[in-house]
Amino acid sequence: MSLLSRLIDKHIAAYQRQLIETHYEEVETMYRQMRGWRHDYRNHIQTMKAYAASGDMESIRQYLDHLDTDLNTVDTVIKTGNPMADAILNSKISLAKSKHIPVRATAFIPVKLTISDLDLCVILGNLFDNAIDASLELPEEERLIRVYMDMKNTQLYISFTNFTAGKKLTRSGKRFLTTKGPGHGFGLVRIDAIIRRLDGYLSRSSEDGAFTTEILIPQL
Repeated sequence: MSLLSRLIDKHIAAYQRQLIETHYEEVETMYRQMRGWRHDYRNHIQTMKAYAASGDMESIRQYLDHLDTDLNTVDTVIKTGNPMADAILNSKISLAKSKHIPVRATAFIPVKLTISDLDLCVILGNLFDNAIDASLELPEEERLIRVYMDMKNTQLYISFTNFTAGKKLTRSGKRFLTTKGPGHGFGLVRIDAIIRRLDGYLSRSSEDGAFTTEILIPQL
């Protein structure tokens, strides 16, 4: 193996470790919020019982409105049927919303996947991070990320689309050049390596002001 190849592998490994750590922290933050709300559940019930005992229906209404708002901040938006996909998608949707990026996501995984949680995390995390980074370059009113996941016969289908302000990205071979500058793009390399190893299919297209990545991964 050449020195250049070893350096590339080292950079990719470091990027993967950083990626997993980042995703883990995001997921942990989301579930910490959920655990905190559940921990307080009994206290919420006792408070409303006290209001009810005194006949203070207006206070109950206001308290329920407050709880509804609080719960919406930690509610799981996507329930695919796969715990890892749920964790990554929901944490990234929460991250996108915090950056004022709307997300339209539809995901169904009704079967047990053969792809490892690590590979699934790398693929979904990178696709979402790239879509978020690209969306931040647009005015808020033009931002949108579309996510679709489902089984197509025996293959897992994944599709990510984000807008690019009418710009058509530059292709170099089978890849589109990253706009993030030197030192970036390892996420795309990592995705490509996983898809090749799993005998999957990957397509990237930049058309009509939108960038789309489509993936098929056999699950037999």
